[in-house]
Amino acid sequence: MTMRLVASCVALVLVYSQAFAKQQPTDFQAVVDRAHAQFKDVKDGANADYIPILATVPSDMFGVVIVTRDGQVFSAGEMDYEFSIQSVSKPFTASLVMDQQGPAAVREKIGVEPTGLPFNSKMALELYAARSVNPLVNAGAIAAVSLVKADSEEDRWNQIHANLNAYAGRELPVLEEVYTSEYEESWSNRGIANLLYNYGRLYSDPEETLRVYTRQCSTGINTLDLGMMGATLANQGVNPVSGKRVLDAAHIPELLAIMATAGFYDESGEWMYSAGLPAKTGVGGGIVAVVPGKFAIATFSPPLNEAGNSVRGMQAIRYIAGELGVGLFGANKGE
Repeated sequence: MTMRLVASCVALVLVYSQAFAKQQPTDFQAVVDRAHAQFKDVKDGANADYIPILATVPSDMFGVVIVTRDGQVFSAGEMDYEFSIQSVSKPFTASLVMDQQGPAAVREKIGVEPTGLPFNSKMALELYAARSVNPLVNAGAIAAVSLVKADSEEDRWNQIHANLNAYAGRELPVLEEVYTSEYEESWSNRGIANLLYNYGRLYSDPEETLRVYTRQCSTGINTLDLGMMGATLANQGVNPVSGKRVLDAAHIPELLAIMATAGFYDESGEWMYSAGLPAKTGVGGGIVAVVPGKFAIATFSPPLNEAGNSVRGMQAIRYIAGELGVGLFGANKGE
């Protein structure tokens, strides 16, 4: 690399940093307020109902938050309602596996490729030699739970729960009604766990793994919690408020890469095309997006599109990313 090219790259980084530095807290609050106001009356989508209790969550709830890497919070709308984390938990448990065994274990024992198929696809297990494919679809997330080094089911759950707590910076509850509703209807995930076990891509007892995975998905969070979890990733693995290191900074690039390529399931390409941020979505209505080294954007709104992603949440995060010009590939207003 020539000195001229090095100088050009350094200059580009400085311009980006200076432009971001000009964003004042009032700018953040204003853009959050505008995003909430612009999309709060959107009526598209419907609550998930394959987990019966999710259909009972009020569909008009909508929260938007930015949490910066130094713990500043800018919010609008619903911040306190505890909803089930569902699939937004997946990258955080994948990070626990990375922390225990390194990123290579995720690549070798789960996989890191997007499937291009729905999040609960069983066809993907037959189409791809890796079977579980990546840790952000159901198969890979179930495999990730099985990879946590544990002596018992209780130990496995306690480690996963403690990891989620550390990211959020508080003790998160388990929504037992959600757990019961989800576990009683978990025939699809039970089939996935058994198929993985059959192919040697599950690393603990299938039913034990399924119970812990379902409990993980039933963890209760609010919009602020979700923003704090994302801000921990933006802050190189250190919780901005507690100061606790949750993940080695060396593993952040691999984790964000998986979120960029698979965080929106079979809409991940469209998401990166229009928003340009690594993110994770869940059928409970939550989404978290990370601006590396800067801040996180989190939203909560239960109505989902056909791919299982929150309609209002997607629109709000795209809007904020465009307004602040923070897409990884440059400013993109989604036009």
